[in-house]
Amino acid sequence: MTETDREHISGESDPSNQQRDQAVYRVSKRITEELPKDIAVLAEHRPDKLEELREIVCEESEPE
Repeated sequence: MTETDREHISGESDPSNQQRDQAVYRVSKRITEELPKDIAVLAEHRPDKLEELREIVCEESEPE
């Protein structure tokens, strides 16, 4: 996410509803369209970085 997306989604920047919705849309689009491409490139060219990404994502998503 961009810093602006973080601020809008968290409410830190006091965004309008439209700004928040746009930030959520942008993030969703990156997750569904860009991230799979990035993963494919990492898998082929830098599997070590793909593993690092997996560790971070899986660690962060585990319930506390």
